[in-house]
Amino acid sequence: MHRKEFLKLSGLGFLGLYSCGISHSKNRKKTLAIQLYTVRDTMAASPEKTLERLAAMGFTGLEIYGYDGTFFEKTPKEFQNILKNTGLRVISSHHTTGIFNQGQGTLLDDWKKSVEDLHFIGSEYMVCSYLFPEERTIENYKKLPELFENSGKVTKDAGIQFAYHNHDFEFEKFDDARNVYDFILENSSPELVKMELDLYWISKAGIDPLAYFEKYPGRFPLWHVKDMKAKTKDFTEIGNGTIDFERIFKARKQAGLEYWFLEQDSSDKDIFESIRISSEFIAKNSFFLK
Repeated sequence: MHRKEFLKLSGLGFLGLYSCGISHSKNRKKTLAIQLYTVRDTMAASPEKTLERLAAMGFTGLEIYGYDGTFFEKTPKEFQNILKNTGLRVISSHHTTGIFNQGQGTLLDDWKKSVEDLHFIGSEYMVCSYLFPEERTIENYKKLPELFENSGKVTKDAGIQFAYHNHDFEFEKFDDARNVYDFILENSSPELVKMELDLYWISKAGIDPLAYFEKYPGRFPLWHVKDMKAKTKDFTEIGNGTIDFERIFKARKQAGLEYWFLEQDSSDKDIFESIRISSEFIAKNSFFLK
């Protein structure tokens, strides 16, 4: 690490995270993680340089996206080498169902092969990340619990936990009584199907996360942490918006939280500047890292 980066990390309070994350990679309390969709443009240009830069900023854990038989056009072995060289580890991976956009890496296309490759690089979770608008029909919604349980059985055999990541549409009623989110939770195994709760999207939907922690305790081991502007409800840096993270993090045990990921889908700044702003806020507020 260059002296300039050393001083910068020291000032942000991240050197302890950086060193502990590499030497004690299973220590959840010392894991500062990011969803790589945040830096998708630079990942497309150079995965190696992007991951080196994130490691230098203090990140130790990753949630990846876009697996299609390769990892960012790298073989599993090549990507594993990049991870070793940067001291980063993959905690979780995002996948779509394959109901609408079919292809390798989806739940419905040789899922076992996807699980094998994610197991090879050490991922602990595999997450269904998104339902395309074309998939959002009552017929498809009713198939989700079975699809997720079947996917979870395959991941469980490899020692990987399956989960589902929300946006805001899941909190809309799809029949007279239920919303999609409750339907999934109530009709799938708590052991096979966990939830990755996106704090931005549930807040945008006007729902209190703590109500779900109380109703379904232990079901939310993964979170996406990102903030929301007051007027426009656009994405913003953690600490620059309206979400009360301290209140939510106080309920982490009831939720069953194991890992959380910094994410920012878009920014009105350079994305690495936004990451820096969020990281500084995290470093100043110990409730994030307890």
